[in-house]
Amino acid sequence: MADFIWRTRLLFVDTDASGRIHYSALFRHVEAAEMEFFRSIGRPFSQMPFSDLKYPRVRVEADYKAPLICDDLMDIHVWVERIGRASYTLGFSIRKEDVEVAAAKEVIACMSAKTQSSHPLPDDLVAALTPFLRNNDA
Repeated sequence: MADFIWRTRLLFVDTDASGRIHYSALFRHVEAAEMEFFRSIGRPFSQMPFSDLKYPRVRVEADYKAPLICDDLMDIHVWVERIGRASYTLGFSIRKEDVEVAAAKEVIACMSAKTQSSHPLPDDLVAALTPFLRNNDA
């Protein structure tokens, strides 16, 4: 399956004194793309607070490859890099005019809200994520 793509613009509030994207602002855009990705697969964030399972981000990283400035139009590609027993990894490619200007990754763990410890990913979540797994032959 093709990547999920979410289009957004860089706002003035997202920039730093150099006029480029502030490093932390990229994560807000990545998070918004993640939210829209989950909405598109029938798992909107608005339903997650009612679950007995929680999904903290346990690792985030980004590589900045070219400048992003106020009003730049960005396409954020989202895919699944890995599905493990109790966590999954999302990959992101931030593109401007079809050129990758940044890349990001998130590792999201599954945990029990009650015990605050690791919990296996639910089967329905694995099924929803699997079509977006890169190099997936299923």
